[in-house]
Amino acid sequence: MTAPQILSRSVEDYLKTICQLAEGSETVATTGIAERLGVAPPSVTGMIKRMAESGLVEHVPYRGVRLTAEGRRAALAVMRRHRVLETYLITKLGYDWSNVHEEAERLEHASSVELVERMAFALGQPKYDPHGAPIPTVDGEIERPAYVPLSDVEVGAKVALRQVGDEDSERLRYLKSQGLVPSVEVTVLDKQPFGGPITLRVGAKDAKDRTIGSELAARLLVEKL
Repeated sequence: MTAPQILSRSVEDYLKTICQLAEGSETVATTGIAERLGVAPPSVTGMIKRMAESGLVEHVPYRGVRLTAEGRRAALAVMRRHRVLETYLITKLGYDWSNVHEEAERLEHASSVELVERMAFALGQPKYDPHGAPIPTVDGEIERPAYVPLSDVEVGAKVALRQVGDEDSERLRYLKSQGLVPSVEVTVLDKQPFGGPITLRVGAKDAKDRTIGSELAARLLVEKL
């Protein structure tokens, strides 16, 4: 059996980004990768070429980039490290969910598989991180729940908030202040047309009415009850 490649931090970041952007489709546009990573498109083109030569990705003409089987395994391993680390830092070390992403970003490239698996064991093998994202298994499998954006939910429907993303600390602090955290029950009370604000009832007991923008609602993934 061939030993796994030793990957640089940059390559791991690219693999994770492509895997996250590819949810729901096989290919990812290089412009999307550049925007997510905050780098120039020519830099992305050069990196993708090198990763293709290493067998981690393949370029699909006129469509974009997709991970090979080897690339996907490596990407899911990085995602597992990141999400286990976030969960451990919050659960065991008291980190706040709004700033743990950056710490996990730094640690995911330096933490050994053994350390991460010891953390996962200590946590009871969690299936989701504190932001609601599914944690890939050690065997490289990941759950793909049938969640929908809150912005797509019809007026009157009750849903459970499941996933909020972890990239924007300011947004996470705001969501927490509004009670919009994973597992909370939400009822859509009103939706203004043309991308206008959405009024929600947040919580089952001691519920509070909140109004958020449609752009923010589109980033919140929910499960219908």
